[in-house]
Amino acid sequence: MYLHRTPFWLKLLYPSLTWNKSRKEKTLYLTFDDGPIPEITDFVLEELDKFNAKATFFCVGENIQNHPEVFRRILYNGHSVGNHTFNHLNGWKVEDGDYFENVRLCHQVIQKTAAEQTRPLLRPPYGKIKRRQAKILQDDYEIVMWDVLAGDFDKNLLPEKCLFNTIRATRNGSIIIFHDSLKAAKTLKFALPRYLKHFSDQGYQFRQL
Repeated sequence: MYLHRTPFWLKLLYPSLTWNKSRKEKTLYLTFDDGPIPEITDFVLEELDKFNAKATFFCVGENIQNHPEVFRRILYNGHSVGNHTFNHLNGWKVEDGDYFENVRLCHQVIQKTAAEQTRPLLRPPYGKIKRRQAKILQDDYEIVMWDVLAGDFDKNLLPEKCLFNTIRATRNGSIIIFHDSLKAAKTLKFALPRYLKHFSDQGYQFRQL
């Protein structure tokens, strides 16, 4: 079982990673992991446009390679992109060298498609990265974690509950994770439009990292 709000002790273990932004302003930072995927990512982009919202997409290199036109649309619409490794690797389960190479491959395909439009952002798949991996990669990347996990990928979580929990966990400056993936599609399509409307109606802005 996961928590929708990141526990404070986890932030203490990795204090140099980015978990949230300033709590002073009514600004939220939506992020989407695991794309780009045709139709799903397109849906997300259309919903963001309806609310004049910007977001950050942490993309899997293999998916960028397979769907470059969707990746280009993310950039064309003014959103940020980040590295989510080439094959969605769990940093706890692979050798450091293999992990670094997978990050490099993703960076390479991002740069090939996005030229100089990207910032060096990295999100570890599953949020799992060894402390020594993070220390080395931080020389080149801002490693972005989160403080709100929507859980849209969980088949046992009702879409209504996903929306309720995500709204309840959100605070000023929160970095929120949704997933533009096939696995999350049903819940995402219910929760995202309602989440955007809820906080837009309260005067929040959605910005990219």
